[in-house]
Formats: sequence, structure tokens, C-alpha cells
Amino acid sequence: MQNGASEIGNCASASFGGTFAFVVRCNGVSRDKEVIIPADDGIALTRPDRTLLLGASLFLDLDGTLLELIDEPDQVAADEALVRLIGRLSDRLEGRLAIVSGRSIEQIDRILGPVGQNLALSGSHGNEHRWNGVLAQPIRPPALDTAALQLRTFADRDPGMLVEEKSYGVALHYRMAPAVEDEALAFAVRLAAYHGLELQEGKMMVELRVGGGNKGVAIKRLMARPPMAGTRPVFVGDDRTDEPGFEMCRELGGAGVLVGQPRETAASYYLPDPQAVREWLEDAAA
Repeated sequence: MQNGASEIGNCASASFGGTFAFVVRCNGVSRDKEVIIPADDGIALTRPDRTLLLGASLFLDLDGTLLELIDEPDQVAADEALVRLIGRLSDRLEGRLAIVSGRSIEQIDRILGPVGQNLALSGSHGNEHRWNGVLAQPIRPPALDTAALQLRTFADRDPGMLVEEKSYGVALHYRMAPAVEDEALAFAVRLAAYHGLELQEGKMMVELRVGGGNKGVAIKRLMARPPMAGTRPVFVGDDRTDEPGFEMCRELGGAGVLVGQPRETAASYYLPDPQAVREWLEDAAA
């Protein structure tokens, strides 16, 4: 094992990065029983089983959760298998399924295609919503256009940086230029302060966006409407931007499912990657 491995009786443990968490696996225990123990509070995270969704409302992030992260975010699109899975899940849950993403609703529609028209959507980190075809959106501040131009000028210095414009935000991606991370973050902090925009950090990216919303706000709003009202929320996400969603689910008596490398989190369950998420959801939809 790597990253600080050890053997304890018939069990093996492996730390991740030495700070956030470690995994415990015991001989004769299936992969489904893998336990993630965050280093800070010692609360064990286990893989969810299909019963977690019984009577629940399901909220799903897109990038890094249902879909793998890629270098060029504009090229992300749902494959046919995912589209069919979402449709089956929505039927199985009797409409208690929503997409909650940092992407704009316009982007979500492009990624999912027609199936998105039948779902409740919350985009732009809880700042825009569509429910039963009714769209609720804030006013886009002119400062976003100025900030986008300044980010593009900054990104021109390295071909590995990409600027992604959204309805209520603009993101700078540096996945293909990791050496610029510190400089990019510092520049984004200055821009956010100057323009009065909210700063949102993600995986190898930083976004300037309209404030006032987050994924927890989005879930609370969706949970106030039928058919979700009175049920237990379950949110599946991968990024630190998903933590407010995990926290809200816990507050409302539900649970979060963290996707990806173990870390400090408000989630109660863990899945290692988008493929594992799909396999779990396929089982739940059966």
C-alpha cells in the first residue's frame, strides 16, 4: 500500500495525503464494506446501499459525480447510458430527483439533452432554478462581463488556462496548467473583491459568481415543494462546493454521499468515482 500503509491484524489501512482520511479494509470483507474514517472527527463513512434511496428525494451533482472531470469543461456531455439511467431513477422515485450543479441551467440542458426538461434543476450554485418548466433567475450583474474579460486577459498568458462563462458566473480552469494555481487564485481574489462578486473555489478552478446562493440553499428550496416535501434528502457530490448541500441534508434528516478521494466532509457515505456512483444508482433503479 502507498501513502502511509500499515497492517493491523487481518486488516490493512492506508492514509490519503496524511491529513484527511484513511481507508480500512479487512480480509474477507467485500469492497462494499470499505470504511472511510475522516481524520478530524473519526466518523466512519461507508458505501451506501440501495435502501438509502427508499422513500428519499435524490439530488445529484454533475461534474465529478455523474460525469468524469475533463480538461475542457465545454466538451462534457451525458452519454446515452446516463440519460437512460436518469430517466429510470426519476420514474423509480416518482419525480423526487433533481440536478443541483454549479453549472448554469443552460449548460445543464446542453449536457443532459431532452431528459433535463423533465427534471427539477438548480444551477449556478443555487442561484437559478427550474421546476415544472418555470424558470426563476436573478439579474446578471454587469460586473461579471468585466470580470470575464479580465480573466480572459489573464488566461492568455498560458495556453493551459481556460475561461468558462456561465449565466451567473465566470470560471478560470487551470487543470492543464497546475503551476499557475497560486497566481490564479490570488488574481481571482482581487477581482472578486473589486467587483463585489463571490469567490468559489473548486477542483483546479476558481469561479467568480453572483452571491447569495449555494447548494444547501438549493436543496432546502426544492425540499419545500411536493413531491419532495416531507421526504428524506440524499445529495451526491464530489467537490467542496457540495459541502453546503451535505450539511443541509444532514439538517433535514438525510445524508450526503461524497464522491472521490476521501477528505474532511459533512457527508455520511462515500463512493470512489463516477463509475461507482452509476453502479449504485443502477442498482437502486432496478
